[in-house]
Amino acid sequence: MRRTAGSLSVIAYVAMSMVLIPIMGLFIRVPWTRIGDLFASDTARTAFWISLQTSLIATAVCLLLGIPLAWFMANVSSRLHSVLRAIVTIPVVLPPVVGGIALLAAVGRRGVFGDLLSSIGITLPYTRSAVVLSQVLVAMPFLVLAVENHFRQLDRGVVDASRVMGMSPLRSFFLVVLPMSWPAVVAGAVLAWARSVGEFGASITFAGSLRGRTQTLPMAVYELLENDWELAMGLSALMVVFAAAVILSLRSRLLNTSAA
Repeated sequence: MRRTAGSLSVIAYVAMSMVLIPIMGLFIRVPWTRIGDLFASDTARTAFWISLQTSLIATAVCLLLGIPLAWFMANVSSRLHSVLRAIVTIPVVLPPVVGGIALLAAVGRRGVFGDLLSSIGITLPYTRSAVVLSQVLVAMPFLVLAVENHFRQLDRGVVDASRVMGMSPLRSFFLVVLPMSWPAVVAGAVLAWARSVGEFGASITFAGSLRGRTQTLPMAVYELLENDWELAMGLSALMVVFAAAVILSLRSRLLNTSAA
């Protein structure tokens, strides 16, 4: 038994090192004396504001659409729930570039709905709106799955009691269900926001990397790789710090959600 436990511990340390070694290598090689240059870089500053703006809008869209979807999924039959959950999860496992191609095929200039959108004066590819749509596509599942899991574990007696007291389904949802679900909603929203900030593949395919228009932080890192390797590493390190901060800030909320 001890020998087995020791072998498993070794495997666990090896697995952990697969994650830690690249991150350690990045932080060791970052030229920290040039971090000031990163904040003075027009490319990094502009990309930061575009990322902040688009990711916040994308998160708001995810909240507006994802919470009702999560509630619907939590109240359907098990068979339909399995189908809906599979559909919602597709963007999580889909290669991001494929997501961008799918958006082009659907709402691009030559897409299925491209002519319809053009007829009313809407052009989406290579615009700020295209960045938001790409972020919504990849971020929505994180919010929906987190909130839907919590909805399914709610005390249905409380919800039923509100209905017995004469509340309409909509009123019961807003006054009873949502107040009971704030930890899950906040956790899902922050995860969706963080995923939006880190989105690259679908965005660069559908929105392009146009500096000052659609270039977000991950795209800026990609551009800096060709022009200034050291600043690219510095910006990458800051994004790793951001990701770690999000995970640490959500740890207690995620634990509370899973325990609900």
